[in-house]
Amino acid sequence: MNFAIVGAGEIGRVHAEAIALLAPRARLAAVVDNSLQDARALAEPHAAEALESLGAALARPDIGAVAICTPSGSHAALAVAALEAGKDVVVEKPLDVTVEAARTVAEAQGRSGRTVPVISQHRFDPASALVHERVRAGSLGRITSGVACIAWYRTRGYYESGSWRGSWSLDGGGALMNQGIHTLDLLIWLLGEPVEVFGWTDRLAHERIEVEDTAVGTIRFASGALGVLLATTAAYPGVTTRLAIHGDRGSAMIDDDRLTYFHAAADGAAVGDYGADASANQAAALLPAPDEPAAAASVGAGAVSARAHAAQYRDFLDAIEEGREPLVTVAEAITNVAVVRALYESAAGGRPVAPASGTRG
Repeated sequence: MNFAIVGAGEIGRVHAEAIALLAPRARLAAVVDNSLQDARALAEPHAAEALESLGAALARPDIGAVAICTPSGSHAALAVAALEAGKDVVVEKPLDVTVEAARTVAEAQGRSGRTVPVISQHRFDPASALVHERVRAGSLGRITSGVACIAWYRTRGYYESGSWRGSWSLDGGGALMNQGIHTLDLLIWLLGEPVEVFGWTDRLAHERIEVEDTAVGTIRFASGALGVLLATTAAYPGVTTRLAIHGDRGSAMIDDDRLTYFHAAADGAAVGDYGADASANQAAALLPAPDEPAAAASVGAGAVSARAHAAQYRDFLDAIEEGREPLVTVAEAITNVAVVRALYESAAGGRPVAPASGTRG
């Protein structure tokens, strides 16, 4: 599969590295950017062509897929153009900054029949995958609650590194839409359909940005489970990302992509029994810690692992070959955007808000 990357910025480089990790199954053939100099800087190390227009990439029959790595508010329009040209598409998160724009991608995908994953690479982390499997198998019993905490720090230089950062039009929001949406995706993946959101947002530590640097919220799910969410870029110096899932037969905790706690009641044990092993941490037996250190995305703005993206690219290629949906679908990505927008609406109006309907496949 020959890829064209649209957007030669920081996340474009991560995508280029991920594609390189899958060689010879995947190859970067072109990089598109308004700045031909930036396009060349990313393209040349990969022996790819630098282009100034998306149309030039879409006209090439050897390019089978397009990766959208531009500012968030431009994602949908570029994805639709690529789909209408008959290309498969990978979209960096979020799918776009409004539900209405995001839905245009679903419509274009339906017309084209092409494959479109949206980047949520942490679903492919071993810890996330294991907890998801155990939740679906019922090992934790009825899921009652979840807690997602993304307490990061972003400098003024981060927000000034691009005119689009911190804007409503292209960033679509702040700590929640840009940083927190990864862990929000995991929370929804594990707890199911969100039906009501209540939240508060504020800009507490950063100047000259339009959007929030701190957001807190609660989510009620169709199953009855309740979720709590904190997303901030104002927690100096930035700490680990944490996700906890609790059920009436067990709990699981993930800290910076590592399974740090897991306990499920023994098979056959009656609900309410509290034996001697009730506090035992089963995490190490289930998923030994890897040898390499975890990628601390919470510490630095650029600390993103290309290996995690490569796992999602591998699933994308497998989905095309096997004629199936990718693990992260457009419908699910629309749900994520709908929950973020509902929390912003709730914060503005001081009332609970139902996420936009018709967003899940």
